Amino acid sequence: MPKPHKSPKREKVYLYGTHALTEALTSAPQVVKKAFLADTIRDQQLRALLAEHNVPVAKLAPGRGTELVGKDAAHQGVIAIIDPAPLLLSLDAFLAHLDLAKNPAVAVLGEVQDPHNVGAIIRSAAAFGLAGVLIPEHNQAPVTGAVIKTSAGMAFRVPLVSIGNVNHVLEVLKKKGFWIYGLAMEGAATLGNDTFDTPAAFVVGNEGAGIREKTLAACDVKLAIPMHPRTESLNAAVSAAVVFYEWSKKHPESLV
Repeated sequence: MPKPHKSPKREKVYLYGTHALTEALTSAPQVVKKAFLADTIRDQQLRALLAEHNVPVAKLAPGRGTELVGKDAAHQGVIAIIDPAPLLLSLDAFLAHLDLAKNPAVAVLGEVQDPHNVGAIIRSAAAFGLAGVLIPEHNQAPVTGAVIKTSAGMAFRVPLVSIGNVNHVLEVLKKKGFWIYGLAMEGAATLGNDTFDTPAAFVVGNEGAGIREKTLAACDVKLAIPMHPRTESLNAAVSAAVVFYEWSKKHPESLV
């Protein structure tokens, strides 16, 4: 008799650092499943939030933090197991509550591999008033502790949307009235000249290869950032921040 099929076990996601865990417990407590605290942690606010939301707490033994999150993660004696799934909206649910009359903007990630870039893009999207960040399920750095840490907790404040095929999503957005901008080093349009007077979707490509050819072809505008000739390119997250800032200048209401 054949054995029943087992679903692949989901890898644990660790969130680390006092600020990140405090933000999670304040903005999205449902994602926190268990916390590990070193004996040296005396943060009463953090402990009160853990108690308030009935999060199990265990002692973080010396050296255990490195085992869980690696030696390069500055965990500060605070680590938590989280389930990021509740943070991720479906595209339909996101669009259902989006006020298109306000000409919102969204970021669409296109195979951004570095979790620190993903976190930085989320942070910039929150800072400059974007309505959400659309994150593909495949060939893309997922929402991890490093992403949340780099986002400075903004992953709990700006809507994150799980999407499938990027090109299909761009077609859906176009039908909703979005103008699609591909952030391209050799784009035909120069940032600063657009009025951004329609809903905007900014596609941020892979750190090395950029935006896929078919995806770039689906963009209405290939947008380039003017730079000094001594500089060939900008980091993906920096490019996104520059574009988001320029958009926010045309939409000051997004910063209120």
